[in-house]
Amino acid sequence: MKVVLQNLTKIFPGRSKKPDDVVVAVKDFTYEIPDGALVALLGPSGCGKSTTLNLISGLLDPTKGRIFFGDEDVTDVPAEKRGVGLVFQNYALYPHLDVFHNIIFPLQNLRGEAKLTREQMAERAKRTARLVQIENLMERRPAELSGGQQQRVAIARALVKEPRILLLDEPLSNLDARLRLQTREEIRRIQKETGITTIFVTHDQDEAMSISDRIVVMKEGTVQQIGLPQEVYDDPANQFVAQFLGTPPINVFRGAVRGGRLYIGEDDVLAVPGVPDGEVSVGVRPEGFVLRPDGPLVCRLGRVEVMGRDVSVVSAHDAAAAPTIRSIISAENLPDIGGAEVRFALKPAKVRIFSPETGERIRGTEL
Repeated sequence: MKVVLQNLTKIFPGRSKKPDDVVVAVKDFTYEIPDGALVALLGPSGCGKSTTLNLISGLLDPTKGRIFFGDEDVTDVPAEKRGVGLVFQNYALYPHLDVFHNIIFPLQNLRGEAKLTREQMAERAKRTARLVQIENLMERRPAELSGGQQQRVAIARALVKEPRILLLDEPLSNLDARLRLQTREEIRRIQKETGITTIFVTHDQDEAMSISDRIVVMKEGTVQQIGLPQEVYDDPANQFVAQFLGTPPINVFRGAVRGGRLYIGEDDVLAVPGVPDGEVSVGVRPEGFVLRPDGPLVCRLGRVEVMGRDVSVVSAHDAAAAPTIRSIISAENLPDIGGAEVRFALKPAKVRIFSPETGERIRGTEL
């Protein structure tokens, strides 16, 4: 089922309670989430992503704007009647109930035509437990489960209602790195098998990039960019998006364009046809550096970190915004790196130019 957000806005009163003291948590959010898609709301803490999720679920009422599930306007429909499954960061399991009774708990509250018999509830619980691969844990209590198993129980409890929309609010934040990787793969598998339209809130760009059909990058309540994960990474709309996506993050330099040439400090590093002259911010992805003895970008060598198939060259440059520059170089045929300096050529496809005042992207004919 598609989800349509029309000019969705949420404003909270400020601490002083004065009319002009307000916090705009979500501002004019308009987007149509396709039926059966997994969409990630991505951004730093306080960007409005969880507020957006709570608006969709019905836990919060919008200040203005409309929410549609399919063609049905659900803006004024109570949360319990929207048909959503919601999974929280802290699992929210009942410690005194075993896994089976945690899963069927939402079904026990159904009334009227939706009410199920005990046999029907048990069958649904078993079927959902098989889907999330916890069918052998049904008699355990939450305290007897690992963090990943508890998260699967929370997902099963959300799915057992057969919701129209599945909402996941930072569901992996409490897991260690290896378990987080395994669980996000499981979430993607479950979403593909069920075909439920899913909205996934995260501040972790690796999670968003790896499992989402679309990502929505947010900052201070405003949508910065929406698109396919790889497209947003390769073609960021502004410097914020470029810096938020990517591990290691994009390297940023103070630069200038003169006569169709890009300068980083005094180094003439690249032709940038079509870019107007002036001061610029330059972003270079870590994989955008090529080690060359005659490379035009001259940096002070810090150290070399071996990472297996790749090598991270850590260096510095007076025009860099950060104290260190990280360049990812293939370990195959790695040239000898020694001395006080290291020289790079830049891959044009991995260089992005931004306005130093607004952060907006500056495009040339080839960038």
